[in-house]
Amino acid sequence: MSAERTALTGTYLTLDDGRPAVRFSRTYDHPVARVWQFVTDPEELAGWFPSRAEIELRPGGTIRFSGDPNMPDSTGRVIAVDPPRHLSFAWGGDELHFDLEALDEKRTRFTLTDVLAAEDTAARNGAGWEVCLAALDTTALGRHSPGPHAGAGTPWPEIYRAYLAAGVPSGARVPGQD
Repeated sequence: MSAERTALTGTYLTLDDGRPAVRFSRTYDHPVARVWQFVTDPEELAGWFPSRAEIELRPGGTIRFSGDPNMPDSTGRVIAVDPPRHLSFAWGGDELHFDLEALDEKRTRFTLTDVLAAEDTAARNGAGWEVCLAALDTTALGRHSPGPHAGAGTPWPEIYRAYLAAGVPSGARVPGQD
């Protein structure tokens, strides 16, 4: 897959408060309660999220991140939770915001906004979320996903080059590659 033909689903933007972010949106053929499980259940998250995440679902709750081959184990804090519509938490220097909107009884719009600590992480993080969300897309279709760390078959480098070609801010260190 060449960078010119890689379809990017993330959008780089500047939020109203001036912070840089990348945003992704998907529609899943599942009720909002099911998509909420994808976002909050540690076993569901293990299939697509970059780290194993165990979440205390309350404002100020601790999140334990582990198992990412490119990052040390760490903790984060829940910023806000409104089941089954919104979860946001701090992870490293970033904030992740998950917003779920029931379109009807069987379909949900899923939006992930990664509010970036540094603008130069946009291309790197955008490419990473493309890989992770492809794993979630597969899981949501009821198929087995090898997860976001699928090894040599992961298309991350091509996606990253496509973000660079699209002019998305870059230059941050790439764990496991720098």
